[in-house]
Amino acid sequence: MQNKLVLYYSLLAIPLAIVGLPLYIYLPTFYATTVGVEIATVGLIIFLARLTDVFTDPYFGYLSDKSVEYFNSRKPIMILGSFILICSFYALINPNLEFPKLWLLTFSILVYIGWSMINIPYLTWSSEISQKYEDKTLLNSSRELFTIIGVLIALLVPYIYKVSEDFEQTLQILYLSFLILFIPLFFITLKTIKIKTRIKIEKYTFKNLKNIYKNMSDLKYLQIGYFFNNLANALPATLFLLFIELVIQEKSSGGMILILYFFSGIIALPFWNFLSNKIGKKKTWISSIILASTAFAFVPFLQAGDLNAFIIISLVSGLSLGADMALPTAIQSDLVQKSKEYESNISGLLFGIWTMITKLSLAFTVALSFVILGFFEFEASNPTSTSLLVLSFLYGIFPVILKLIAMLFINKYSDKKA
Repeated sequence: MQNKLVLYYSLLAIPLAIVGLPLYIYLPTFYATTVGVEIATVGLIIFLARLTDVFTDPYFGYLSDKSVEYFNSRKPIMILGSFILICSFYALINPNLEFPKLWLLTFSILVYIGWSMINIPYLTWSSEISQKYEDKTLLNSSRELFTIIGVLIALLVPYIYKVSEDFEQTLQILYLSFLILFIPLFFITLKTIKIKTRIKIEKYTFKNLKNIYKNMSDLKYLQIGYFFNNLANALPATLFLLFIELVIQEKSSGGMILILYFFSGIIALPFWNFLSNKIGKKKTWISSIILASTAFAFVPFLQAGDLNAFIIISLVSGLSLGADMALPTAIQSDLVQKSKEYESNISGLLFGIWTMITKLSLAFTVALSFVILGFFEFEASNPTSTSLLVLSFLYGIFPVILKLIAMLFINKYSDKKA
């Protein structure tokens, strides 16, 4: 496969990642602190918004397939999604203070819709650009490498402009960074990726989907394992800012630790890619999960001032990041290719379900963590010892438990080169 093609495909991941970081890390804290919405309410609203993806993501996957049928391309739905994403992201970080709850719900839903309309066809391309086992790993690894680069940009920009302590200004500068990068990179990727595969999409029923799951039990096991692993990853991401400020009590070091974490992921990604070609994607993914779980097992022992120990844990767990991001979708690409043996091409629908699982796990994470903290009367300004203990459990112990459950299902998947 040509390196230029891999590069052009991966470029779009940078601005899409810049959208992801504010939504998963900064936005809930921004609405709970700066805007003044109750923390449990923020968690519930974001959960409801992300829950809409249960219905919209598979549908947009279906529309992506329909776009191929009518236009011989998935690009029209991506272009429409770009306009929705640009406008709704701006509105989301500039809330109407008279109706902040309704504003958060409405524009969160629209942001997720716009993002899905771009990302689902984008992910589907990884199963269509090449049919080779190793190429799909390379495409997904490269895309996730650029995703991490996008995250690093999102982390560095607030510090470069010295607004990292102000969530509102941070979100504004990140939106501007997203816009500057998204427009040209979106154009480059759409212009250079050309896939011509006319397909016939049958009437939208669950018949084809039912047959896929009946004939491919591996798909079910992979998706369940992916769901639990995503839950485990999303909990620390959602609670990171609270944990570093209230447990470690080193708020000013939060950005630096995140940068080191993602940089560690970049360094390790070539190794995971190499290892997956030697021992298979499943074994490599499980190995990365074990490494991350081992590192996080030490989190409950951390106390105020244990910054160095926390940095080491973050660096070690960060080594697993690349594998955790690239390999599951690469495996999904293999299974999507295999699914064409049983039914007509419903690749977009299958990737719509894949992104639905991603967002559903994130929705449960925010709802679970914020509602539990609210139940224990957690207050960031004056946390009790009990609420801090609950915070540490949600940040460190619970993710390890979820990863162990994930491995049980991932291990059921049969990794065979296609």
